[in-house]
Amino acid sequence: MDEMVLPLSARDLAANDLAACGWAGSALHLRSVAEQLRRAELGEVDYLAVCPPSGVPVAIGGVDYAIREATGTLWQLAVHPAWQSCGVGSFLIRTAEERIRQRGIRRAELAAEESNPRARALYERLGYVAYGREPDAWDELAPDGSVRRYETVCTLMRKELP
Repeated sequence: MDEMVLPLSARDLAANDLAACGWAGSALHLRSVAEQLRRAELGEVDYLAVCPPSGVPVAIGGVDYAIREATGTLWQLAVHPAWQSCGVGSFLIRTAEERIRQRGIRRAELAAEESNPRARALYERLGYVAYGREPDAWDELAPDGSVRRYETVCTLMRKELP
C-alpha cells in the first residue's frame, strides 16, 4: 500500500476553531482552552493549531511562559485520534519549540502523565529528559455530566533548546 503524505502547517489557534476540536476534550476542557486564547492575546501563552490543507485543526497545544522563569512549558497537547502515530505530535512539539526560541528562551518543559507511556516515549525521542515527578489535577466531565476532579501523577521533563 502506498503511503500518502499530507503537508502540515501550524498557526495560532483561533476561537472559531474550537467547534471543530471536540476530539480534544469535553466542552469543559474546550472552555478552558478558550480562556487560554484570551491569555494568548496578552502574550502570556502561545496556543497552536496543526492543520492539513483543509485548515481544520488535527492537533492543538499550548506553551505557557508564566509557569517557570526562562522556560516555555508545553501543555494541553492533543492530537486527533485518527492522526496519532503519523508524526503530527512531533510536528506540534517542534513548532512549539520554535515559538519558545523566537522569544529568546532556551528551555522547554512538559509533564507526561505516568499512565501515558506512549506520550513519554514520544517526548524522549524528541530529546526530553525526566527530572522529577509531581501530582497534577484538573476538573473533567463525568459520564453523568457532573464535574469531577481528575487526579494523576506526572513525570516532569525538560529539554535545552539549541
